[in-house]
Amino acid sequence: MSKTMTKFQLDHFRAKVKRQFNPMIEEQELLVKQYKTEATDKAVSKLSKKIGADKIIDKFRQAEKMLEEARATALTFFERKKPKDAELEYKFTRAGRNSSYSDDITLSDCEDQLRTWASELAQREIERRPEGLKLKQLKELKTKALDVVMESGTPDTLAIALDNVSKKIGLRWNQELTALPNFKQ
Repeated sequence: MSKTMTKFQLDHFRAKVKRQFNPMIEEQELLVKQYKTEATDKAVSKLSKKIGADKIIDKFRQAEKMLEEARATALTFFERKKPKDAELEYKFTRAGRNSSYSDDITLSDCEDQLRTWASELAQREIERRPEGLKLKQLKELKTKALDVVMESGTPDTLAIALDNVSKKIGLRWNQELTALPNFKQ
């Protein structure tokens, strides 16, 4: 009769799978993020031109610049014209001008939307690159290893099955430890 595994053994095997796969997955995700950022930056301008948003954003940028100049001129005007002992209303103070709540659409809102769309396009493109494919394979192997843990009946068969999965990423499930050298002084 085969010995069944305890919850603690299953937890141990799951943790070991994660220790083996997570560093490689995280490294590959960082590499993919680098490519995604570059691809997104390129895609923003291409997408902007393709859908005609570049003209609108340029107009918006010019309008916001003019608006900011007009606000600065108005603030200077009212600051100079106020009576010496009078205070300007709250909206003229720094806190009133920096209100983060607004129902108005801003240039930043438009640029953020374009970047979101471009990022999704870049993600699909990255998944076709070798780096993206490798990341996908690593995640699939990790999932397979976790499935093996949950589907295996005994620790012995589990170790053999996990060794087969680990070989695909260049690791061994049961790694031999080397002895420390004898340090004599």
